[in-house]
Amino acid sequence: MVTVLSGRTKAGGETGPADPRRRRNTPVLVGFTAVTNLADGVVKMALPVLAAGLTGSPTEVTAVSLTLTLPWLLVALHVGVLVDPFDRRKLLWIANGARLAATGLLTASATGGDLTLGALLAAGAVLGVADVLASTSASALVPAAVPAERREGANAWTVGAETVGQEFAGPFVGGLLLAAGTGLALGATSVAYALSALSLVLLVGRFRAPAPAPDAVAVPVNARIAEGMRFLWRDRVLRTLSLIVAVLAAVWGAWLALMPLYARQDMALGPREYGIVLSALGVGGLAGAVVVTRVNRLLGARWAMFADLVGTALMVALPALTTDIRAVAAGAFLGGMGGTLWTVNARTLTQRVVPDEMLGRYSAAARLFSFGAMPLGAALVGLLAEWGGARFAFGVFALAVVVTPVPFFRNVTPSALRAFRAD
Repeated sequence: MVTVLSGRTKAGGETGPADPRRRRNTPVLVGFTAVTNLADGVVKMALPVLAAGLTGSPTEVTAVSLTLTLPWLLVALHVGVLVDPFDRRKLLWIANGARLAATGLLTASATGGDLTLGALLAAGAVLGVADVLASTSASALVPAAVPAERREGANAWTVGAETVGQEFAGPFVGGLLLAAGTGLALGATSVAYALSALSLVLLVGRFRAPAPAPDAVAVPVNARIAEGMRFLWRDRVLRTLSLIVAVLAAVWGAWLALMPLYARQDMALGPREYGIVLSALGVGGLAGAVVVTRVNRLLGARWAMFADLVGTALMVALPALTTDIRAVAAGAFLGGMGGTLWTVNARTLTQRVVPDEMLGRYSAAARLFSFGAMPLGAALVGLLAEWGGARFAFGVFALAVVVTPVPFFRNVTPSALRAFRAD
């Protein structure tokens, strides 16, 4: 890694001398992440549930979930090119503006009594694109906002906030709000997006990569995308982690897409009980954020990340075996906890080696494997459930996770992780 000398930029995006006001950046980022992901959790819980109330087709219900994640497959790489040269805080404001517009139109449709499946699909697509822009921008902003020595803690808290917001508080609050009224549930998300956008004013620092030299040759968009992909693919550890994440993300996409209908038809759960099952993901994610530093010290990052493989396998295996809400919620808890242990360590490791001018493209390329796989999982699980039933579909995805430890232990070796830390 390049160090800071006389105020020059290093790979992590920091500049010197350090501004003491930057200490508040971590709580601001955590607060922004918590509120935004709370709204995301309500939306991601509400839209499939609303779709299940309009249609009984697993394919149509999962299609709504698909719109929320499909943009990661379609536009992520181009968004990464956009993020690298631009102010990442301004891009976050643009993303939240799009979220406000989509949830506002849905609220108007719901309160007017003319909510349709088409409206849900359109709003889901806008929210999905906004999520790509916001997530890529926020990930690229962190190294410039938080010093390297505090990044593991900052990553733990932001990942915990993401998981708690989307998988715990968001679904729980979403269930309560949906029970009170669809318009109230959707309107509350608009307020949350507005408040989180306002909080970004408190950030201190410069949140864009250094400008290129005046005589620099302009690089075409596709060539810049290729640079990010090559950076990821040429490193054996980064490549292996990305491919494994693709499998895990497909499993998560399948679980989240099918669970609303499975909970309604097979488990006979109402919105509140379904919210409790989803909330178990967030409880596990929060537990992972609390213990990740201690687990890393006791076991090391490698075994902490392996725990996610076990947790994700159980998350889909248990609903394949039983409709007991306690068992399904326990699997969700383990999946959420493992997901946080993986994400915190993966972010901290990659932030050490990815230069600031590559952060947008690298983050987009890496998330193409993860979030891009989620709609594929959502689409496949719908087809499998139509053909063989929900339990069969969950079982297929559980088997997919079982094979991931082989490439993980073969390529993510202790020596390779030590080399990451020494960079």
